[in-house]
Amino acid sequence: MTHWAWRAGLLCALALPVGGPRLKAQLVLVSNPDECARTAGMLVYSDVFMQKETGDLLGYELAVKRQGDSGADALLYVYEGGEAGEGIPLSGQVSKNRLTLKGTWVEHLIAYPSKKRVTQEHSVEVLGTLNTATFRGELTISGMEDHQDVRLKRVKKIWPCYDRNVTP
Repeated sequence: MTHWAWRAGLLCALALPVGGPRLKAQLVLVSNPDECARTAGMLVYSDVFMQKETGDLLGYELAVKRQGDSGADALLYVYEGGEAGEGIPLSGQVSKNRLTLKGTWVEHLIAYPSKKRVTQEHSVEVLGTLNTATFRGELTISGMEDHQDVRLKRVKKIWPCYDRNVTP
Protein backbone atom coordinates (compact mmCIF):
# COMPACT_ATOMS: atom_id res chain seq x y z
CA MET A 1 0.00 0.00 0.00
CA THR A 2 1.31 3.46 -0.83
CA HIS A 3 1.08 6.80 0.96
CA TRP A 4 -2.37 8.42 0.82
CA ALA A 5 -1.15 11.31 -1.31
CA TRP A 6 0.00 9.01 -4.10
CA ARG A 7 -3.20 7.02 -3.95
CA ALA A 8 -5.45 10.09 -3.94
CA GLY A 9 -3.52 11.88 -6.68
CA LEU A 10 -3.64 15.02 -4.56
CA LEU A 11 -3.11 18.23 -6.53
CA CYS A 12 -0.83 20.80 -4.98
CA ALA A 13 -0.50 24.38 -6.32
CA LEU A 14 2.29 26.82 -5.59
CA ALA A 15 1.62 30.52 -6.29
CA LEU A 16 4.69 32.55 -7.23
CA PRO A 17 4.55 36.34 -7.67
CA VAL A 18 6.64 37.35 -10.68
CA GLY A 19 6.45 40.90 -11.99
CA GLY A 20 2.70 41.29 -12.28
CA PRO A 21 0.74 38.15 -13.08
CA ARG A 22 0.87 35.29 -10.60
CA LEU A 23 2.39 32.03 -11.72
CA LYS A 24 1.27 28.65 -10.48
CA ALA A 25 3.19 25.43 -10.68
CA GLN A 26 0.94 22.45 -10.35
CA LEU A 27 2.34 19.22 -9.02
CA VAL A 28 0.45 15.96 -8.92
CA LEU A 29 1.44 13.68 -6.05
CA VAL A 30 1.67 10.32 -7.73
CA SER A 31 4.40 7.72 -7.65
CA ASN A 32 6.41 8.02 -10.87
CA PRO A 33 7.69 4.61 -11.92
CA ASP A 34 9.81 6.22 -14.66
CA GLU A 35 11.76 8.25 -12.07
CA CYS A 36 12.13 5.14 -9.91
CA ALA A 37 13.57 3.23 -12.87
CA ARG A 38 15.84 6.17 -13.87
CA THR A 39 17.40 6.32 -10.39
CA ALA A 40 17.47 2.59 -9.59
CA GLY A 41 21.20 2.15 -10.30
CA MET A 42 22.30 5.51 -8.90
CA LEU A 43 23.68 6.65 -5.54
CA VAL A 44 20.87 8.69 -3.93
CA TYR A 45 21.45 11.37 -1.30
CA SER A 46 18.53 13.12 0.43
CA ASP A 47 17.39 15.54 3.11
CA VAL A 48 13.69 15.37 2.14
CA PHE A 49 11.17 15.38 4.97
CA MET A 50 7.44 15.79 5.40
CA GLN A 51 6.49 18.77 7.56
CA LYS A 52 4.08 17.45 10.18
CA GLU A 53 1.86 20.54 10.45
CA THR A 54 1.22 21.00 6.72
CA GLY A 55 2.12 17.68 5.12
CA ASP A 56 4.46 19.54 2.75
CA LEU A 57 7.47 17.74 1.31
CA LEU A 58 10.61 19.89 1.61
CA GLY A 59 14.24 19.40 0.69
CA TYR A 60 16.50 18.05 -2.02
CA GLU A 61 17.53 14.71 -3.45
CA LEU A 62 20.57 14.09 -5.61
CA ALA A 63 20.90 10.86 -7.58
CA VAL A 64 24.44 10.38 -8.95
CA LYS A 65 25.91 7.93 -11.44
CA ARG A 66 29.62 7.95 -12.18
CA GLN A 67 30.59 7.83 -15.86
CA GLY A 68 34.04 6.44 -16.58
CA ASP A 69 37.03 7.57 -14.50
CA SER A 70 36.03 11.17 -13.81
CA GLY A 71 32.60 11.89 -15.30
CA ALA A 72 29.26 12.01 -13.51
CA ASP A 73 25.60 12.33 -14.47
CA ALA A 74 22.97 13.20 -11.91
CA LEU A 75 19.33 14.05 -11.32
CA LEU A 76 18.42 16.75 -8.80
CA TYR A 77 14.95 16.70 -7.20
CA VAL A 78 13.65 19.89 -5.57
CA TYR A 79 10.76 19.48 -3.12
CA GLU A 80 8.93 22.75 -2.44
CA GLY A 81 5.73 21.50 -0.84
CA GLY A 82 4.84 18.56 -3.09
CA GLU A 83 6.43 15.98 -5.33
CA ALA A 84 9.48 17.15 -7.26
CA GLY A 85 8.34 15.76 -10.62
CA GLU A 86 11.07 14.84 -13.07
CA GLY A 87 14.66 15.14 -11.93
CA ILE A 88 16.74 18.05 -13.20
CA PRO A 89 19.48 16.54 -15.38
CA LEU A 90 23.01 17.56 -14.38
CA SER A 91 26.41 16.49 -15.63
CA GLY A 92 29.97 17.12 -14.55
CA GLN A 93 33.10 15.71 -13.01
CA VAL A 94 34.24 13.70 -10.01
CA SER A 95 37.83 14.13 -8.84
CA LYS A 96 38.57 11.89 -5.88
CA ASN A 97 35.41 12.59 -3.84
CA ARG A 98 34.92 16.17 -5.10
CA LEU A 99 31.77 16.48 -7.24
CA THR A 100 31.04 19.35 -9.67
CA LEU A 101 27.73 19.31 -11.57
CA LYS A 102 25.90 21.80 -13.80
CA GLY A 103 22.61 21.81 -15.66
CA THR A 104 19.43 23.73 -16.48
CA TRP A 105 16.09 23.50 -14.68
CA VAL A 106 13.18 24.22 -17.01
CA GLU A 107 10.00 25.04 -15.08
CA HIS A 108 6.63 24.93 -16.84
CA LEU A 109 4.29 27.35 -15.09
CA ILE A 110 0.88 28.91 -15.67
CA ALA A 111 0.47 32.70 -15.35
CA TYR A 112 -2.71 33.88 -13.68
CA PRO A 113 -5.18 35.38 -14.39
CA SER A 114 -4.36 34.92 -18.12
CA LYS A 115 -3.72 31.15 -17.73
CA LYS A 116 -0.89 31.56 -20.22
CA ARG A 117 1.79 28.86 -20.14
CA VAL A 118 5.19 30.25 -19.12
CA THR A 119 8.59 28.59 -19.18
CA GLN A 120 11.34 29.70 -16.82
CA GLU A 121 14.92 28.45 -16.99
CA HIS A 122 17.31 28.37 -14.04
CA SER A 123 20.97 27.41 -14.21
CA VAL A 124 21.83 24.88 -11.51
CA GLU A 125 25.23 24.18 -10.00
CA VAL A 126 26.14 21.58 -7.38
CA LEU A 127 29.59 21.55 -5.78
CA GLY A 128 30.66 19.35 -2.91
CA THR A 129 32.12 16.19 -1.49
CA LEU A 130 30.44 12.81 -1.61
CA ASN A 131 31.20 9.48 -0.04
CA THR A 132 29.22 6.32 0.60
CA ALA A 133 27.24 7.92 3.46
CA THR A 134 26.81 11.65 2.73
CA PHE A 135 27.01 14.51 0.27
CA ARG A 136 28.06 17.90 1.66
CA GLY A 137 28.26 20.96 -0.50
CA GLU A 138 26.60 23.96 -2.09
CA LEU A 139 23.56 24.12 -4.32
CA THR A 140 23.05 27.20 -6.50
CA ILE A 141 19.87 27.77 -8.51
CA SER A 142 19.70 31.04 -10.47
CA GLY A 143 16.71 33.21 -9.62
CA MET A 144 16.46 31.70 -6.14
CA GLU A 145 18.68 32.05 -3.08
CA ASP A 146 22.30 32.83 -3.96
CA HIS A 147 23.42 29.41 -2.79
CA GLN A 148 22.43 26.96 -0.15
CA ASP A 149 24.66 24.74 1.96
CA VAL A 150 23.30 21.21 1.88
CA ARG A 151 24.06 18.02 3.75
CA LEU A 152 22.35 15.01 2.23
CA LYS A 153 22.51 11.51 3.62
CA ARG A 154 22.66 8.36 1.52
CA VAL A 155 19.30 6.62 1.05
CA LYS A 156 18.24 3.62 -1.00
CA LYS A 157 15.91 5.45 -3.40
CA ILE A 158 14.16 8.75 -4.07
CA TRP A 159 11.15 9.75 -1.96
CA PRO A 160 8.33 8.77 -4.39
CA CYS A 161 9.72 5.24 -4.72
CA TYR A 162 9.20 4.30 -1.06
CA ASP A 163 6.20 2.52 0.33
CA ARG A 164 5.15 5.12 2.92
CA ASN A 165 4.03 2.41 5.36
CA VAL A 166 7.70 1.76 6.11
CA THR A 167 10.43 4.23 7.10
CA PRO A 168 12.91 5.08 4.30
